Amino acid sequence: MELDGLHILFLVGPGFEDLEFWVPLMRLQEAGADVVVAGIVGGETYRGKNNLSATADIGFDDVDSSEYDGLVIPGGWAPDKIRRYASVKRFVADFYHQDKIIGMICHAGLVGISAGIISGLQATGSEGIKDDMENAGAIWKNLPAFRCRNIVWGRVVADIPDFCRELVSALYEFKQNQGK
Repeated sequence: MELDGLHILFLVGPGFEDLEFWVPLMRLQEAGADVVVAGIVGGETYRGKNNLSATADIGFDDVDSSEYDGLVIPGGWAPDKIRRYASVKRFVADFYHQDKIIGMICHAGLVGISAGIISGLQATGSEGIKDDMENAGAIWKNLPAFRCRNIVWGRVVADIPDFCRELVSALYEFKQNQGK
């Protein structure tokens, strides 16, 4: 499968957007990627906005970006909560500066703002964070999904198919360039 051998980290927290978490996670698993879920505390279960739940395999403080090929940050209310953790800001910046693929959809750009990685980049997300993104130096694009450098951006739940296609494509290119 096209993503065999890749290790992808997914972030979860209270109030995550259920579909923006589960659909890309399952799509990457379907393509052969090994997925690990990180939350505030390893082993803790988080409830999504629409009442689905997800359990963290590891805690944020246990994340070592060198062990992963990519990172996915779903939207919902969770990004505003998890961006407050120093470990999250550190490893998100590490993924970015190591040129690893980062997928951000909906409100996930808030984490990118706090990690200090979006200034000067084209970006999208929920209309609700447009001002925050522009004030942080991003160039807003009202598109369903696209890639800017090593970040794959997605707008909202309705754009998940476009986001997943762009994410799989970016991770596949990353895999080819890494010789995996």
